[in-house]
Amino acid sequence: MRILHGTSELFPYSKTGGLADMVDGLAKATAKLGHQVGVVTPLYRGIREQTPALQLLDSRLELSMGMLSVSARVWTHQPRPNLTIYFIDQPEFFDRASLYMHNGSDYLDNAARFIFLSKCVAHLARHLPWQPEVVHVHDWQTALAPLLVRHQRDHDGRATPPRTVLTIHNVAFQGVFPPQDFGLVNVPWSYFTVDGAEYYGRLSCLKAGIVFADAIITVSPRYAREIMQPELGCGLDGVLRRRADVLTGILNGVDYEEWKTTGNPRLPHAYSATRLLGKNLHKHALQKEYGLPPRSDVPLFGTVSRLTDQKGIDIELGALEEMLSAPMQFVLLGSGSSHFVQAFTDLARRHPDKMGVRFGFNEDLSHRIEAGLDFFVMPSRFEPCGLNQMYSLRYGTIPIVRATGGLDDSVTDITEDMGQANGIKFTEYSSRALAKAMRKALALYAQPPLLCHYRGNGMNADFSWDRTCLEYLRVYERKLA
Repeated sequence: MRILHGTSELFPYSKTGGLADMVDGLAKATAKLGHQVGVVTPLYRGIREQTPALQLLDSRLELSMGMLSVSARVWTHQPRPNLTIYFIDQPEFFDRASLYMHNGSDYLDNAARFIFLSKCVAHLARHLPWQPEVVHVHDWQTALAPLLVRHQRDHDGRATPPRTVLTIHNVAFQGVFPPQDFGLVNVPWSYFTVDGAEYYGRLSCLKAGIVFADAIITVSPRYAREIMQPELGCGLDGVLRRRADVLTGILNGVDYEEWKTTGNPRLPHAYSATRLLGKNLHKHALQKEYGLPPRSDVPLFGTVSRLTDQKGIDIELGALEEMLSAPMQFVLLGSGSSHFVQAFTDLARRHPDKMGVRFGFNEDLSHRIEAGLDFFVMPSRFEPCGLNQMYSLRYGTIPIVRATGGLDDSVTDITEDMGQANGIKFTEYSSRALAKAMRKALALYAQPPLLCHYRGNGMNADFSWDRTCLEYLRVYERKLA
């Protein structure tokens, strides 16, 4: 099969969140199976210097943007057999210090930037010599590509490939812009209707993708159900219900080459489900790194997260206020709201022997945290998929999660099937419910044989992309049949 992805970020070249990891993992897994895979993504600042083996594609792109013509060069890179990255080199749009915003505010020309990226995806899908059969786009930044492919089909008068697939990673981010920006798409205004790309008088890039894609995938089965309801549909639940027949939920995978407990350059101490000494050494080192007394007699809890309302940080702070009087320790790595940063700083200052905090993000430190923790706390208000709970499972750390979205799909509570149980879940969105779950963790820590059993369940679970990509391939095959 021949598959072309369109994405605004791709690990290891550009990343602000799980989107970059997901596209990288899926592309590599499908290429490994022998399928021909391409990924279209911007050439952001610094990528060329970090990727010296880039090759310039022969022809430049010249694409209409409203009344103007915008050109771009395309650089290619082949990191492994059957996988080619197509970097869109348009400095005016993409040679910037960050991907989407500056000083906390979105770039004012984000509509033009990502309409152009969508156009590049659709153009390459039509003109690459290997003729992609499937165009798979991700989130609002490339979600106009299915509309452009549909317009080409309508113009040709025949339903020829490529087929289009949209993955919604978070329906809350929709790419909504003033109506005049639709003029940059250069398709008839008949597509800008309530049954098309129009959303309360404005352009919604994500809605356009939902309406015009041949298949829609979101990143967990439960989240697929949740976004068809008003509470979590973010205003698009109605259009998603109308397209329920093509909507599928597939849990994201984990790249186990990046997240492995033996032979991992990020982890100084190797360990396994049956030999956990290395994990204990990571805990000891992490306690010292955060300035905490190295203690094996108390559990170490922690969180790696954006500090936002979506991530349940408000109820986590409330639960910690109660739980830090118990025999436990807690570490944080996070960035986000200044209000939450200050609250964690104050809490750590009051409990210097029990709590340590670091702000920002560091990939190596995130691995050391996942390896050193006993319990990973993830109390999200909503969570389309979540990856940290699966990283935790792989590293033998018990996740404590709220039963929402992909957290509910990937974690089995210790009160359920003992043969599969791997974590602790709670349902009510409150500090009280989270504190109760953390007390269950304290009780579990006091039973080492049981703790080791649940750790082993998590480490032996299969959330690999090798398994997950087969579900994506089945969706592609249905659309091509």
